[in-house]
Amino acid sequence: MTTTQQADVVVVGSGVAGGLVAHQLALAGKSVIILEAGPRYSRGEIVERFRNQPNKMDFMAPYPSTPYAPHPEFNPDNGYLVQKGEQAYDAQYIRAVGGTTWHWAGSAWRFIPSDFKLKSIYGVGRDWPLEYKDLELWYQRAEEELGVWGPADEELGSPRSKPYPMAPLPISYNEKVIKDRLNDNGFYVVTEPVARNSRPYDNRPTCCGNNNCMPICPIGAMYNGITHVEKAEAAGAKLIDKAVVYKIEKGADNRIVAVHYKTPDGESVKVEGKYFVLAANGIETPKLMLMSDVGNSSDMVGRNLMDHPGTGIRFFADEKLWPGRGAQEMTSIIGWRDGDFRSEYAGKKIHLSNLSRTDQMTQEILAQDRLLLGNVLDNEIRDKAARYVQFDSFHELLPHPENRIVASSSKDAMGIAKPEFYYAIDDYVKRSAVHTREAYTKIAQLMGGH
Repeated sequence: MTTTQQADVVVVGSGVAGGLVAHQLALAGKSVIILEAGPRYSRGEIVERFRNQPNKMDFMAPYPSTPYAPHPEFNPDNGYLVQKGEQAYDAQYIRAVGGTTWHWAGSAWRFIPSDFKLKSIYGVGRDWPLEYKDLELWYQRAEEELGVWGPADEELGSPRSKPYPMAPLPISYNEKVIKDRLNDNGFYVVTEPVARNSRPYDNRPTCCGNNNCMPICPIGAMYNGITHVEKAEAAGAKLIDKAVVYKIEKGADNRIVAVHYKTPDGESVKVEGKYFVLAANGIETPKLMLMSDVGNSSDMVGRNLMDHPGTGIRFFADEKLWPGRGAQEMTSIIGWRDGDFRSEYAGKKIHLSNLSRTDQMTQEILAQDRLLLGNVLDNEIRDKAARYVQFDSFHELLPHPENRIVASSSKDAMGIAKPEFYYAIDDYVKRSAVHTREAYTKIAQLMGGH
């Protein structure tokens, strides 16, 4: 038997987008129901799971997939993502109250003006139907809601009407040494804008350098979507977790009149509303729309699937840099975000990891076919962890209709379609990756890497 609930606005998904929308609507006096497929976790639960997990580099381990609302797991692969394309689309996201911003690096970059006119300026991709100036005030508002710090003395390419809400904390010794050495040799390394507090802000504390942004900021200094979910609840919104939406119901004139969700025990519940917001992320939202045959007269729902494919480098520098002090990521190389080269290959951002590598180096050294004991072992771990350098890159992928997500014929334990992917990386990105690896070679040489 189906039970029915009602609200002015029904929000599907409780991540950063769903939480922000629900909060504003609740403040405006609307009755709001937020439906979240996954469970509700406290920050303490997540921290405790991380503390007890053996592999501290598995950032998804503190967020276990559930039978009723599965999300991707890769250690081992749980098979939730059905891969049918040339390239696996290994998306990582969390189905839980608060969404995937429970663990992220906090990077809060704006687009640059040319990103909106790629076809007009560089002859590739497609132009947006709006310009940077149309979004600038909304960028500012989003930064104020999330609590973003950013540099006032470095050019990031995105014109601003107001300063960042917060100034950055000082970068670590590791980042300062690398930044100075690279900038003295033609690179452009800057302090990243990130959604992390450098002072008490919005009832959240100052970052104290736990170096645990991924998988969980233990004190809440970094922004997580749960912040606005809790604000929405305080303003009167109702959150229902473990509510797996599987159907969008159309009424007269094709207007949406309800959504249907399943509880973990299989009960079906109908939620009626005047308005509906789909905020279930870039994979679950199009899957739900395709399952419900909603809004797809153009046959574009689920198409033009994009990501930020990258390549990385790791090496040991010629001096001890001691990564792991402060936040996990605070600096990036942005000299190749824009330029005439974009007519030939993808723009990109290269970021430096400041993640502590003590645990990683310990495991790698112990796995080697050598017997190291006592001080000899301690000294090698300390030396390798202190000199470890890692850069990773994000490349711009052009929109291609054949890159897409569909609702698979393969079902999860609830009988709901899994997401199925058709995905390939184009030559535009591959040519950029060649250039990235050339840049990595120069970086390693400048740092005395081996």
